[in-house]
Amino acid sequence: MDIEELRTFVEVADAGGVSAAALRLGLSKSIVSRRLARLEADLGIQLLARTTRGAALTEAGVIFRDHAAKVCAEIDIARETILPEGELRGSFRIAAPLTFGPTHFAPVIAEMARLNPQLQVRSCYTDRFVDLITEGFDCAIRVGHLTNSNLLARRVGQTPAVYVASPAYIEQHGAPQTPEAFATHEVVMQGNETWLAMDGDAVITLKPQGRFKADNAIALIAAALAGIGVAGVPRELVTEHLASGSLVPVMRRFPPPALGIHVVRPPGHHPARKVRVLTEMMIEHCRALG
Repeated sequence: MDIEELRTFVEVADAGGVSAAALRLGLSKSIVSRRLARLEADLGIQLLARTTRGAALTEAGVIFRDHAAKVCAEIDIARETILPEGELRGSFRIAAPLTFGPTHFAPVIAEMARLNPQLQVRSCYTDRFVDLITEGFDCAIRVGHLTNSNLLARRVGQTPAVYVASPAYIEQHGAPQTPEAFATHEVVMQGNETWLAMDGDAVITLKPQGRFKADNAIALIAAALAGIGVAGVPRELVTEHLASGSLVPVMRRFPPPALGIHVVRPPGHHPARKVRVLTEMMIEHCRALG
């Protein structure tokens, strides 16, 4: 029984099909299918039932998947333990935000790949909330205030944030200056998230309301520029708009706290060395940016 066959089976099981797993692994579908066939032949049992939509685990496959994933994880840990200073190898799947990711985080990931020629890097840039476990990611870089979850997080840096509105919005609705006034204003936002404001050292929870929602900060800034509502965004993204006056800071006495930059990973007592390496590189990168 080959370890790569086990890894391939776990990827197919988690991705829900050969095509999706092949994309994750960076392999052809024929190679993935051959590995699965060899594994099933070796075990003498069917692990996957092929369907028109992909592949579904059989009862035996459901049981075997968890054992296979544990074996793969244990081998990775053993390899890192006996070769702590060696080159990173294997597959590394990272999720990063589309906002900030390509400009601020991609260079770090690229440098990590350059330093480790045997590492197969698969990075996904999206502002969608990625389910690391279900979608098979090793870790994610996230910007903002983390919600409670079973994921493990390491803060690697931060970036200042600001509440802004356009002059046209302020002329029509006024500028919110207090948390009480803020509750009456229209806000552009990602979903039903809670916003935060600082009153000295105290943190105030805000419950914004708005009719315009988008999963990307750039789109929210466009809505704010159009006068639809107040936006809460990283200051760096609106520096030029603040300088030109096309956006104006609001809630100056109650500003948002800095947005944390975190590396998050699925739960486990032993983080993979590739995650630890990325985390340390991100800390150095964020420190250099100030």
